[in-house]
Amino acid sequence: MPSEFSTFFVDKLVEYLFCVHVIQRNVLKYKHFFNWKSFTFVTKLIIFTKYDKGKFSKPQKCKVFFFVIIKKKVVRMSTITTNEKKMTASQLVRFFIFKHKIEFSEKEIKKIIENWLRILNIELGWINDFDKIIFKYAKYFELQKVLKGHKYEVTKVKFSVDSCKIVSTSWDKTVRIWDVESGTQIQKFVGHTNWVIAAEFSPDGNTVISCSNDKTIRLWDIKSKIELMCLKVHIYSIADVKFSPDGKTVISVSDKDIRTCDIHSKKVIQTLTGHSHSINSINISPDGQMIVSTSYETIILWNVKLGEKLKELKGHDNTTNDACFSPDGRFIVSCSCDKTIRIWDIESGEQLKILNGHSGYVNAVRYFSDGQRIVSCSTDKTIRLWDVKTGNEIQQLHVPDKPSYVDVSRDGSTIVSSTWQNIHIWR
Repeated sequence: MPSEFSTFFVDKLVEYLFCVHVIQRNVLKYKHFFNWKSFTFVTKLIIFTKYDKGKFSKPQKCKVFFFVIIKKKVVRMSTITTNEKKMTASQLVRFFIFKHKIEFSEKEIKKIIENWLRILNIELGWINDFDKIIFKYAKYFELQKVLKGHKYEVTKVKFSVDSCKIVSTSWDKTVRIWDVESGTQIQKFVGHTNWVIAAEFSPDGNTVISCSNDKTIRLWDIKSKIELMCLKVHIYSIADVKFSPDGKTVISVSDKDIRTCDIHSKKVIQTLTGHSHSINSINISPDGQMIVSTSYETIILWNVKLGEKLKELKGHDNTTNDACFSPDGRFIVSCSCDKTIRIWDIESGEQLKILNGHSGYVNAVRYFSDGQRIVSCSTDKTIRLWDVKTGNEIQQLHVPDKPSYVDVSRDGSTIVSSTWQNIHIWR
């Protein structure tokens, strides 16, 4: 065998072994996205060359096929190289899921290649790049389930910490718990006397806190359905409520005030004032040291321990509906009736990016747990996924009605959204 071919073959064999290792790792890592309970993993390496008069011609391309066989149905991925200068690099070409074929556009393929291609070199870093690409580009969300039970507008939906359950609130005055996998309703809490605006699971997953236009905050035991507590610490309707990361305190907003209450003593610990308009939402930083609150055109950062205002973030030119911290606590993403999503640096208070694309009010926004992507929902009847680094839109999900809220599971595999009467689960 000529040395030229031997060198090429060794290069491709090395690449092939890398591919097999990475694909196997990703099949195991991401198999739950597609509910793969059992599967067989098969690979095939094909080198395209010619043999004439006892000699091999210079290879022109190499292709590696990856098959995952599940119940006689095939999921296939392949790599191909055709350019002589890029012989040792691979390009993700297409991804097949059962009989449903996902074809990447030329623009999408270009993005993938720009992020993944390594000219004339295969490094260990390529494996991490592959992980990101599989998740960001091959993982396209689709509607999996529609949960029905509420009689009127579903105001908010939130995942439990383990992402196995969803809590929903509605104008029908109820709080409901749903099983994500089966889509069945587990519990229904009745007690509020007016619209229920928001609810959240406790960090230990045993209780749920809710707030309502009836001016009360109620704590519910999930297993027994018993109302454990009814707090009356506001004189107006309550717009939002959150647990502290340790689960010992509850933070709520009503009109222009933010109040922190101790769950055991049922007493108000502190009241934060500073907004000149009614507050729409609050969120707590991952370390529990800061609160972000949204009002008309203003976002305010608060120091929880001192009860002081840290910064005001101004840039939206209409009502700011929602804002939340990045997983590392360094950034804030916000959304507004001005149809934009904005990313802010907490330390400097500077606006880093404006994400444009929605044609209606943006009602809610959330970071994925990797901090690299954002999900948003809008009155334009879409849910959109965004790349944080580039600010580009990754995917657009179409909803039959205007979504009021959106949340993403901790592992990033599932999105839940709320609309009129219904809850949508996307995977």
